[in-house]
Amino acid sequence: MRRRSLMIAVPAGLVTLAGCGDDKADSSKASESASPTAPATSAAPSPKIVDGPLPAITAGTEFDEKPTVAKGSGTPSKDLAVKTVVAGGGRTVAEGDYIQANYLGQIWDTAKVFDNSYDRKTPLVIQLAQGSIIDGWRYALTGKKLGSRVQFSVPPAWGYGEQGQSQAGIKGTDTLVFVVDLQGTFNATSSAKGTEVAQDDANLPKVGTNTDGKAPSVEIPKTDPPKKLVANYVIEGDGAEVGAQDSVLVQYKGVQWTGGKEFDSTYGRKALTSFSLQQVVKGWSQGLTGKKVGSRVLIVIPPDLGYGDTPPEGSGIAKGATLVFTVDILAKM
Repeated sequence: MRRRSLMIAVPAGLVTLAGCGDDKADSSKASESASPTAPATSAAPSPKIVDGPLPAITAGTEFDEKPTVAKGSGTPSKDLAVKTVVAGGGRTVAEGDYIQANYLGQIWDTAKVFDNSYDRKTPLVIQLAQGSIIDGWRYALTGKKLGSRVQFSVPPAWGYGEQGQSQAGIKGTDTLVFVVDLQGTFNATSSAKGTEVAQDDANLPKVGTNTDGKAPSVEIPKTDPPKKLVANYVIEGDGAEVGAQDSVLVQYKGVQWTGGKEFDSTYGRKALTSFSLQQVVKGWSQGLTGKKVGSRVLIVIPPDLGYGDTPPEGSGIAKGATLVFTVDILAKM
């Protein structure tokens, strides 16, 4: 699928979730558009940030409207030109955060639009971190507030470098112009947001409902584990439903039913994880499909939908283990 190409590597911790057998990842498929994914190398020093010049936004001037941007006039700045076109009042974006944003990118000299998320009806979710995204985005958007529209021009040194991006028709000499509408930001303290759902089945684990960014508790009952997959809301969000082909950004914690021992957690690593539902064990893909963004979900995975008798080496998961996860679905990618 197209969106997976935005990430340059599988995040840490995903090894304990990666499916086997006939589960196939789609990360090798070619992108159909140019995204702000980082090039293979990025060694440019920090740019000087200036106010302009920047071409005019001639239509779609409101936040989250698809903009039309004029052709660049004259010679673009050799520095990073950044302007807050619409000032938002939300949380400040920090480097290392994942951002959710709509954006349009075009070439300064020709006004050729090489990519935009507005037409796809799906905002970009990507980490503002070196190696994940082009440096121009990192420097232009760090410190901006949610609800803001930011326009900026990116010289090659902080974009795709001398190699350009041939797939999108971007040459190594091209300065790029972006308009970005900042919708959301997520970091290691992010949690589900929604309505608590009653957990009234005494034969199922009970999950904590705290939303302070700390790991929720998971209480395993003194009963035999269920034989079939369980995927229940603990907190029900009001976002879009997750599809079987989607990628998601999550917080999660995993424990074994027997003994309740934790074997993996984004909370412990203090780092969120993103992945395609085609890249994980069947219990995860089936359990999260149809669930709403913003939710916390209890997933109980029997061995046949987890790792069976072949758990990942070094994972701490016993053979034939029933696995229990609490998963906060922060965003769909």
